[in-house]
Amino acid sequence: MSKQYLTLHTLTSAHPSDIFALAPKKTRLLSASGASSINIYDTTQSDFPLVQTLENAHPLGIHHLVTAREAQRAASAGFEGKVKIWSAEGENGEWSLDGEIVDGNKPGDVWAIALSADGNYLASSSINGKVNVWALDQQGMPKIREYETKGSFGLCVDLSADGRFTASGHENGSIYIFNNDTSRLSHSVAGLVHPVRSVAFSPASKLLAAAGDARIIALYDVNSGEQVANLTGHGGWVLSVDWSDTGEYLLSASHDSKAKIWRIETRTCVATHSHGDKPLWSAKWLPKVAGRSEMFALGGGNQNIAFYREAAG
Repeated sequence: MSKQYLTLHTLTSAHPSDIFALAPKKTRLLSASGASSINIYDTTQSDFPLVQTLENAHPLGIHHLVTAREAQRAASAGFEGKVKIWSAEGENGEWSLDGEIVDGNKPGDVWAIALSADGNYLASSSINGKVNVWALDQQGMPKIREYETKGSFGLCVDLSADGRFTASGHENGSIYIFNNDTSRLSHSVAGLVHPVRSVAFSPASKLLAAAGDARIIALYDVNSGEQVANLTGHGGWVLSVDWSDTGEYLLSASHDSKAKIWRIETRTCVATHSHGDKPLWSAKWLPKVAGRSEMFALGGGNQNIAFYREAAG
């Protein structure tokens, strides 16, 4: 059974270079690119107006930007090697700099980042394969965990919604799941052979989706480490995966310029949307809001941000 989504609005030339990251909040969408600033859009209005710009957030450009699910906190990672923490007062508040993670970082020491649901912890991957966890609610934002892998570049990382697990995907195809309670490796799961560019825990923290240059999306059982499904259909590297609030659907973005929506119960693709002819770097569901249809946003190499909503049944 297919699902239909309608294009709501497209923000053209939202950034002057490739849009690498979209990070949603309940009433806002934050976006970042190879340029230095972070843009913030109001998702409650039909034209999704730009309401704030964090100028010169990272002078060499931004490769990752994430938000906390349950807190008004965001984090950005720049090509110069810095990680900045941002916060806002209230859903409609202005975002401002809340601090920096300072650990003698140089470019590559921190690559991908993820925030815990409560915004108190940040996980990061690195070019040397190490996966670190930082306590943002402690003085000086110290590193509290350092997980060792086999040394392959960590291209992606995620924290489970329940805070129990950290997952990372690597250039050599390896995927690791670490237990934050014991600070030990839970599973080194069957990898994808090719680089893994996105990992994401389901909302219930029971499944892990992983995808990358193999052009497939693999689903793993977090507790057992077993691979339970392969989702196939993209014609290029899969660059981004994101779960819907309920965990019923998975949204994916690919180098083939397409976004796909997968129904997890049936393991099938139920919708496909093209986003120009450039790589699609990021696809994100917007948080479910009462009275609003299911919505998602796409951003990539064509420098536009497109918003979609589910068609009325």
